[in-house]
Amino acid sequence: MADIFLGFLIVSGGDFAPVRSFGLLLGASSCLYFAGMVFNDVFDVAQDTVERPGRPIPSGAVSLKGAWTLGLVLCAGGLGLSAMVGVPGLTIGGLIVVAIFGYDWLLKKTPIAPLAMGLCRFLNVMLGASLAGSAAAMFAAPQVLVAGCLGVYIAGLTWFARHEAIGDNKADLVGGTAVMNLGIVGLAAVAYREAGAGRLQVIGLLLFILAVINVRLFKAIRSGDPPDIGAGIRTALLSLVLIDASLVLALTGSVFGAVLTASLLLPASLIRRWIPLT
Repeated sequence: MADIFLGFLIVSGGDFAPVRSFGLLLGASSCLYFAGMVFNDVFDVAQDTVERPGRPIPSGAVSLKGAWTLGLVLCAGGLGLSAMVGVPGLTIGGLIVVAIFGYDWLLKKTPIAPLAMGLCRFLNVMLGASLAGSAAAMFAAPQVLVAGCLGVYIAGLTWFARHEAIGDNKADLVGGTAVMNLGIVGLAAVAYREAGAGRLQVIGLLLFILAVINVRLFKAIRSGDPPDIGAGIRTALLSLVLIDASLVLALTGSVFGAVLTASLLLPASLIRRWIPLT
């Protein structure tokens, strides 16, 4: 949801109006994100049956047919809600569905999987920016630059997390950390280019967030232990909310919008008690 806040507020100039469109895009993004989670399990069922038999589908708690039905209903819901905002929203929503199936079904175990996951995040920010209407307005700076840098950050995080359960893969950990740092440095550069007064404070905030993330990432690199890797992933994922809030402040000047975006950290922290982030 924080990505929708970010994309929407950038193109609206820090205003949540029209509220109906904002709510529809939040719903569309949530449906599509949950669909991605469902199909992650659907396409991993053979591997999970052997390695993780306690998960919902292998254990029989959820049928494979039921999971397929839920995933398709969520995709239809996401597309339907995005279509109610307009053709640009429906187009981006359709691309997200393609990216979800591309990652979960075909690319997850390939070397380009991190790029596919980064594309999903890029498109999610652009879904929020679809309020702009035309393709030219939607894919303009600064939103396309911000979406691209966040996509780089998520690509790095996905690379970092590829062998979380196994651990001790220094090349993936170091490479993923480097790409994540590149993504946030890129965001700081966009903030410097696009922000008005207070740009240095926002850049300082972004770099502080990066430093906090790096403490966890470097610890994981040193130990190579799965618990440390998992802690690094959780920190990097939850920090996305604060990164998005910082960018809202930098690019719109809306303190209210930034605070409301940052407040999403509370439900995110609570939900992870029941739904693991990794």
